[in-house]
This record gives sequence, C-alpha cells and structure tokens, in this order.
Amino acid sequence: MKKQLVSVLMTAAMVLSMTACGVSAPEAPAATEAPAATETPAADAQAPAADATAPAADAAEATTPAADAITLVMAEVNPLDTIVGMTDQKFKEEVEARSNGSIIIDLQASGVLGSENDVLDTMLGGGGTIDMSRISAFALTSYGGQKSMLLSLPYIFTSRDHFWKFADSDLAQEFLQEPSENGSGVRGLFYGEEGFRHFFTTKEIKDITSFKGMKIRVSNDPVMNGLVEGLGASPTVVSFGELYSALQTGVVDGAEQPIANYKSNAFQEVAPYMILDGHTLGAIQVIITDDAWNKLSADQQQILMDAGKAASEYNRSISEDKEKEVLDSLKAEGTTIIEVDDITPWQDAVKKVIEDNTKGLEDYYQQIVDLGK
Repeated sequence: MKKQLVSVLMTAAMVLSMTACGVSAPEAPAATEAPAATETPAADAQAPAADATAPAADAAEATTPAADAITLVMAEVNPLDTIVGMTDQKFKEEVEARSNGSIIIDLQASGVLGSENDVLDTMLGGGGTIDMSRISAFALTSYGGQKSMLLSLPYIFTSRDHFWKFADSDLAQEFLQEPSENGSGVRGLFYGEEGFRHFFTTKEIKDITSFKGMKIRVSNDPVMNGLVEGLGASPTVVSFGELYSALQTGVVDGAEQPIANYKSNAFQEVAPYMILDGHTLGAIQVIITDDAWNKLSADQQQILMDAGKAASEYNRSISEDKEKEVLDSLKAEGTTIIEVDDITPWQDAVKKVIEDNTKGLEDYYQQIVDLGK
C-alpha cells in the first residue's frame, strides 16, 4: 500500500513538472494546409482561362524553386495583357512547370528594360543582365538577321494560315538559328504572331493618298523606311517609349502597330484613326543569348524548346480572337476604323521595297510566298 502511494505521488510530481516546463502531450496531426499558389499568371485568379485565353492548367503545378535554380531574365516591351505578353507568360509557366522549378523566368514587361533595340544592344553586347527577350522578328535586321528581314516585307503573308505554314516549316528553324550562326550571340527559340500591323494617325485619313506628306514614325528599319516612303510619307525615327508623346505633340502624324498593341499602349487617345491595310503580319520570336543557352544542360535546353513549342501553339490559339475582341472594343469606344477594299494600290506602292530587300535572298522569299499558295 505504501509502495502504491509513493508511485502515485511520484507520477503526480512528474506531471506537474512537465506542465511547469511548458511540455504538453502531442495533439492529433492537423489537416495539411494546401500550399500557397505560386506567383505566376497561371495561379492568378485574374489570368486568362485555360480555354485558349490562358496558359495550360498543369503550369500551376510548378514546384517551389530549387535552391540552385537558374534564373533567366526575359524582356518584353509591351504590357502583359497583350497577345505577346500573354504568350510570354505561357512560356514562363511552361518552363517552370516542366523544369520542376529548376529554371525560373524573370519576366520584365512594359518596357522596363528598354526598347527592343535597347534590349538587343544589351544582349548582343554581352552585358549578361538580360538573357532572353520577345522581339519582333525583323528586329534583328540591323544586327545581321537578313533572313528574318524577309518576314517584315510588305504583304509577304496573305493570311495567318500562310504565316503558320511558315512557322511550322523547316525554313523557320533555319531562320531562327541564323543569328547564332552568323556570330551575333543570340539564337531563336520559337515563332508566334501578334496580328497584322496597320497604320494609325492623328489626322483624318481616307485611303492611301492621305499619307502624302505625313510624318510616320519608324524604328530606323530599312524595310519600314521604304514602305513609308512608298506611301509618299516621311519616315521619322522615334523610340517606342516616346511614341505617345510624339503623336501628342505633333512630332509625328502617325505610326503602325498591331491592333492589340495600339490599344494597350493607349495610342487611340492621341491618334484615333486606324486604317486596316495589314501591310505586315506581326511575326514575333523569342530569343536567348548564346551565353545563357550554353549554361544550360542538354535536358534544360530541351525544356526551353518544348516550352517554346507549347507557347507557340498557345499564341496561335488566342491571337485572332484577341485581335477581334480589341477591334470591337475600339469601335465601341469611338475610334475611327477605316477598311481597305482594294489592297492593289498598296501592293503597287511597295514593289521597290520588296525588290531592294530581297537581293541575294530571292530563293528564300519565293519559298515563303509559295507556302501561301
């Protein structure tokens, strides 16, 4: 009896001691809390839906970035709500999901890293601060991209289907590799498009004759210079970041952009007349520096290629519908949209431009044209 009493007293003392030290008996395991959504457009409730207005759902399954993850800085001059911005986001999500977080795309949009030319100067100069960029396909023209220049020739593509026949061809892959092969220090990953490009002006216009004497903004590209001159206008070099104010102050009377970019940059506020001449299909490509590419393993390089293919297919699925949606919105807001019933005068006006810029590349030019037949 005494032994039992001693045992009880010792047990009570131990319990009191544990309580005083803050120790308590373990509780039943709580239900595991769902991990927080990653900060990617796929996880954002406001991102476009997966039914051709948003990235694939599996992109949201990307894991937490690995401790030794490679980060690639990617530049975009346009906002994320544009066709190209949405395509960039799709690419980012695909890369991060497919690599299980071992490759992170640091997407810097809305021109915070500079204009396309600024970005290209940085990338080709070997600064190492920008690894990737979405650019207009013809932006490499001034950097030795002669084949890419053909994609910006007026009326070379008769339709979106024509362009995608090119983008799916072996010819496209040859074009993508041209800058790396000629020693420029960058290489292309995939193609996409942002719709046909059209002219817009601060002054009322009716047809091609309205351009005579106008100052039209260009980015100092030989093809665009020739096109503008063919219309009887004066090509005027203005950086993209200064275009809004240049239109507002009369430095230029007009410019040209795809419909979605025209609206997303609010150009309709200062240049409310757009004529749908469709002189060029806005072919785009995503490029990466050779330095960044060579730092990746063969498996990681393949991930970028596969992600690029998925982003290209996504771009194809949204571009036309997005463009129509924006055009309808512009009309509803009061922007004056001028249809072009007969494109023949426009084509006649640019014959010299085509002739001047296909010398030595006639075979490539004809191959592209034949894809539309």
